[in-house]
Amino acid sequence: MYDRILLPSDAGDAGGRAVDQAVGLARETGAELHLLFVVEEVPHAPEMIEQSVEKQLRSVGESVLAGIRDRAEGAGLSVETTVREGVPHVAIVDYADEVGADVIVMGTHGRSGLNRYLLGSVTERVVRTADVPVLTVRIAGGDGKGAGEGESSEGDAGDDEPAT
Repeated sequence: MYDRILLPSDAGDAGGRAVDQAVGLARETGAELHLLFVVEEVPHAPEMIEQSVEKQLRSVGESVLAGIRDRAEGAGLSVETTVREGVPHVAIVDYADEVGADVIVMGTHGRSGLNRYLLGSVTERVVRTADVPVLTVRIAGGDGKGAGEGESSEGDAGDDEPAT
């Protein structure tokens, strides 16, 4: 069903539900798991500060992906990790196209109202622009709903079993 699964991650859900879903789905389907961390460009900063911040963020990204990679490889999966710089939703969709991902698995904070309007949603933008299905998994926090509730453009990921 799936040959390549893309899991873009940030430090917020490095060990959480989206990782559980992606690892479980890859294990069930025998898919290769692609892990992506996007370092967002620092706007309007002097070049020296921008380079320093981006270097630190790249280091955080590499650390986050290493933890997920170790977990996925421990489950017997084939894993590729990549850190990219750019606008997160654009970099995610471009990378999915580049590697031929069959599905993208992403965490979402479940923000609503003014918070969603002001902060935007990388996941929502990926859902709107990706050419492949996007499985969204609500992570703890957001609008007061617990981690036990999920949402998906492909199916409900609210339980602990991977959606197929």
